[in-house]
Amino acid sequence: MFEFLFGKKKEPAADSGPVELIIIERIVALAPADAFALFVDKLGSWWPRELTWAKDHLEEIGIEPRVDGHCYERRTDGTTSEWGTVLTFARPEQIVFTWQINFDRSFEPSVTLASRVDVRFTARDGGTQILVVHRDFPRHGSGWQKYRASLASRNGWPMLLDRYAAAAAKGA
Repeated sequence: MFEFLFGKKKEPAADSGPVELIIIERIVALAPADAFALFVDKLGSWWPRELTWAKDHLEEIGIEPRVDGHCYERRTDGTTSEWGTVLTFARPEQIVFTWQINFDRSFEPSVTLASRVDVRFTARDGGTQILVVHRDFPRHGSGWQKYRASLASRNGWPMLLDRYAAAAAKGA
């Protein structure tokens, strides 16, 4: 679908496209509206606790479903930490949010110094293609290449989308 932007891909990969992007996709056996809801409204059902700041003290991880909504996690003690801001919200086709997590896992308060994650949901083969494009890594400053490589690695976006796909297969 986005061949005109990124070129035709032979298979889903996390390191295809220009060096400053991560492009990865999966197809899940859900309608686009359900696939979108799983990603946005039920983020906590598939996002790994070990990739949160709260870890075992995580009560909730979520995305407020609106433009300027917060991407956040709430700890069991009630404290909340933001990790992004919703830039585009077009249910059930697309969500774009800032990735305000630095390479050292600290919070980046400035949206202009954060990378962006664009997630699109397209009906495909009786299910939904979820396409994730994580872009603007140079905004993270020195060392952005290493950060991008880390998120493109097996334990980054590929693992996250595999967990998402597993949750979709279970009907989460």
